[in-house]
Amino acid sequence: MISVDSLAVEFGGQSLFKDISFVINENDRIALMGKNGAGKSTLLKILAGAREPSRGKVSAPEGATIAYLPQHLLTEDSRTVFEEASLAFAEIQQMEAKINEINEQLETRTDYESDEYMQLIEQVSTLSERFYSIEERNYDAEVEKKLIGLGFKRSDFTRMTSEFSGGWRMRIELAKMLLREPDLILLDEPTNHLDIDSIQWLENFLINSAKAVIVISHDRAFVDNITNRTIEVTLGRIYDYKAKYSHYLELRRERREQQQKQYDDQQKMIAETKEFIERFKGTYSKTLQVQSRVKMLEKLDLVEVDEEDTSALRLKFPPAPRSGNYPVTAEMVSKSYGDKLIFDNVNFMIERGEKIAFVGKNGEGKSTLVKCIMNEIEFGGNLQLGHNVKIGYFAQNQAATLDESLTVFQTIDDIAVGDIRTKIRDLLGAFMFGREDIDKKVKVLSGGERQRLAMIKLLLEPVNLLILDEPTNHLDMKTKDVLKQALKDFDGTLIVVSHDRDFLDGLVAKVYEFGNQRVTEHLEDIYGFLRKKNMENLREIEK
Repeated sequence: MISVDSLAVEFGGQSLFKDISFVINENDRIALMGKNGAGKSTLLKILAGAREPSRGKVSAPEGATIAYLPQHLLTEDSRTVFEEASLAFAEIQQMEAKINEINEQLETRTDYESDEYMQLIEQVSTLSERFYSIEERNYDAEVEKKLIGLGFKRSDFTRMTSEFSGGWRMRIELAKMLLREPDLILLDEPTNHLDIDSIQWLENFLINSAKAVIVISHDRAFVDNITNRTIEVTLGRIYDYKAKYSHYLELRRERREQQQKQYDDQQKMIAETKEFIERFKGTYSKTLQVQSRVKMLEKLDLVEVDEEDTSALRLKFPPAPRSGNYPVTAEMVSKSYGDKLIFDNVNFMIERGEKIAFVGKNGEGKSTLVKCIMNEIEFGGNLQLGHNVKIGYFAQNQAATLDESLTVFQTIDDIAVGDIRTKIRDLLGAFMFGREDIDKKVKVLSGGERQRLAMIKLLLEPVNLLILDEPTNHLDMKTKDVLKQALKDFDGTLIVVSHDRDFLDGLVAKVYEFGNQRVTEHLEDIYGFLRKKNMENLREIEK
């Protein structure tokens, strides 16, 4: 049992957290949660003994081993993979060497009655007791087993660690840590550099072989699979839930709702009290009441509403290859279906990096103009794409283009390249594909599920012009926020067709309005455009 007592950390007068206390028991598998900057990694470092708290202490039984895997590693380059991993047993090997050294001294010395001789006997007895209490193990076989489990080939064992990327070095460090069979394992974002097979291997190890574990991770499936307890760090405090991650999310939502109600009630009371004070502060007959309420406000313990962590859902499009200055240029573009004119005399130039909304009622040509840009239909006039333009296109019927014979996981795995391959489950989880969903065939998915899967595919393609036609259909609030943030961070050019004003707010800086067979450019964001049009929402355009 490891105990944390009244821990506090302060930076230049600012308190990161204060008076944190909890106990870590054997078989506790704890998810350490909280928004970025809440102090999770700092708390892990204190538990590992890698940094000191401002106040408080961590107490562990004598001989307890705490192993810590930080996010960023500093490894030497002078050893092979196998030699580096074998350092896990360096302490035991040093102990054995020391025992042999003392025994040699005892055999050659003749001062049997001296204090020094008695001290050597005492020292070798203590060391031998510790050494022989350790279960006899085939160290080479264990090193091999762990390295292979973490994705290394036998041919890698004799390669120098300097030949490997940071992600592979992290796996070596993880192997060293697991070989020590620690009483407490501390993991800071362990899945960042692991592929799916290695993550599953690590999950199995932690579930079946580890003692106590504390993990910081944004891989929701990983955390939910391995944890049975959740400690949330927020606003300098902790909340300790005897629940796995998914259940903790429900409990936290209930807690925040209660906090919000208490906060709202308190703010209402404060406002009423201040109004009373202002109203009667010059009235002689009310002086005592006014003073009493002023003192009450001064002593009031303010209710705080805990911040919500959305950092786990941050996704990024791949960096956009550089395009020409004007990815799309339209000159006198027109489109008719038979006798029906959709739009005429459309002229615009979209600059590289611009984020633009197409708005207007249905049937006025928003999707039609997108199809013209994509060169999917014939049209009049001149529409040119700039130099090196690579288009990523999400149509309203994009879900229909998915291969129905593949699973959800295969759909993404087939196109994912680079580091994102290690985060496919994270990506799927952020778009609400849980652990039980990733092996479903596309053909059994609902329309909304297909829409979300098609959106993930788009997230993985390196493009510099994104064209999205109603991308938020079937997406829940949280997933929309994920997509919106990814689009805000996207460094290419964006055209988005949408009726969702909250989605467009803060995302686009220019609006093209479709109506009356014309396309009108508005150099405002979406709410500037709405104020100009004196509308409450974009649906009013359709009336």
